[in-house]
Amino acid sequence: MYTLPNILTLSRIVVIPVVIGLFYVPGDLARWIACGLFVAAAVTDWFDGFLARRWNQVSALGRFLDPIADKLLVAAVLLLLVGFDTMTVWSYLPAAVILCREILVSGLREFLAEIQVSVPVTKLAKWKTTFQLVALTLLILGEAAPWGIPAVLLGEIALWVAAVMTIVTGWDYLTHGLYHMKESDRRAAEEAAQLTEAEEAGE
Repeated sequence: MYTLPNILTLSRIVVIPVVIGLFYVPGDLARWIACGLFVAAAVTDWFDGFLARRWNQVSALGRFLDPIADKLLVAAVLLLLVGFDTMTVWSYLPAAVILCREILVSGLREFLAEIQVSVPVTKLAKWKTTFQLVALTLLILGEAAPWGIPAVLLGEIALWVAAVMTIVTGWDYLTHGLYHMKESDRRAAEEAAQLTEAEEAGE
């Protein structure tokens, strides 16, 4: 449990209540600190997996916590951005799409893990994550951005791009999951038929 990759993963969970609390603190400094913590957490998302593979420290706890930490961080920030009117109402739609996709993929991963089927991360999914993290970073910063940078506008554009990629990757994961669900049902039906035949033969 106390390997560096697992500690980095746990740090992303620990930082969530701090980021939430900073949203309630007025002033640009609080937004900058929240933005810095979010960026640091996003960086650990890459380093924990890289170090776990590099140092041969891949663990069941790490595989369990890593996607949970990512989803908790993203979901918490999206809800805060909506709750504090940091982005326009037109960006609520991509935020909802991203949240729904995360719930869908989590359910699929849980089911597929039970039948020992892995869900590979595609390159498009990695690009989606990149745009998503960039969007949330800009939106957290918001009006505190320096030199008149339209952080909210740029963040909302990146969020829409991430949402489009989210729909595509979500559809890929769904079709992948449905295929294995059908295969699982087919194997279960064949095993039940073989068992019935064996019982009839025994009679």
